[in-house]
Amino acid sequence: MTVKEAVESGDLDRLVRLVDRLCGSRDWNGVVELRDRCRHAIERGLQLWPAAEFAEYRLALEAPGAFAGPVLVTGAGRFALGPLWEVAASSHEWSELTDHVPPGPARALCAHERVIRGEDLTDDDSIDLGILELPAVLTPWEAYAAAEYQAAEAAFPTPDRPEAQRIELDPPGESVADEDAVEALAALAAPWSEQSNGVVATAAVAGTAESAIAAHGLAEAMVTVVDPATAMAWMAWTGASGGAYGRRRGTPMGRFGAWWAGSMIAGIEWPPDPADFIVHLGQVRWLLWEPVDETPGWSGSIAAERDGWAWALMAHDRFREQDAPS
Repeated sequence: MTVKEAVESGDLDRLVRLVDRLCGSRDWNGVVELRDRCRHAIERGLQLWPAAEFAEYRLALEAPGAFAGPVLVTGAGRFALGPLWEVAASSHEWSELTDHVPPGPARALCAHERVIRGEDLTDDDSIDLGILELPAVLTPWEAYAAAEYQAAEAAFPTPDRPEAQRIELDPPGESVADEDAVEALAALAAPWSEQSNGVVATAAVAGTAESAIAAHGLAEAMVTVVDPATAMAWMAWTGASGGAYGRRRGTPMGRFGAWWAGSMIAGIEWPPDPADFIVHLGQVRWLLWEPVDETPGWSGSIAAERDGWAWALMAHDRFREQDAPS
């Protein structure tokens, strides 16, 4: 059966199997043809967008740069396992993609994902660094948990997490107004509540980090003190994730969110100087925490304390019970 005949059949299962076969034989022109014919069929009322999206995802993941690069445009891959620019950057070096990715935000984000994975792109003038205002190379203390993509699944590993201890919290601190830090923390997990089932709340108090956690109405919590690099890795993971059902934003967006929140909490101007950012972060006491007996799921709760002020983000999400595998 030809690509044209498969598309005209309107059978999504058949189209998905055909994408698998075309990718297996490395017939990338065939995958592009299938994608294009499915897109045109949508205009005629055939609901073949899942096959078109799957074809683009496989192009981004597996095809040579000349085929992967052109699919990295704003809005593409909306229902894919992750942003297509992150998918492509997970399996291609920047040198394979740079000549083929169109100008625009997706190009910059793809480049930043390559930075996450260890490339130094500081000398590449083709990247619009103003989109994220982040250095195009990792600083020595940065290490992020990168997404892992395969043909039909993806994994989003968490950073290492020291073992937490159950503690009694300080009494809740007196609430203070710190809009910048509160908004930066809340933005890390915004999709968890806006697009999913998550609970996201923030507190800013005069007091300790423990008293900021208590401001969420808790008397006890599972808490671990972490170093600044670990705190930043966890904030980046939270900012990259969409939670249980929200759309994933990608690790470069998570890195941006972590740098932004870190700057607001450390009380320094944006953008921070990469050379001494870790010094400012080191003046903050950082805690990872969870409510006692919290059920498993996505957890991005973090607290921080500096100069008598403290902040606590509560962020948790989970699959709906009816969606859990039996």
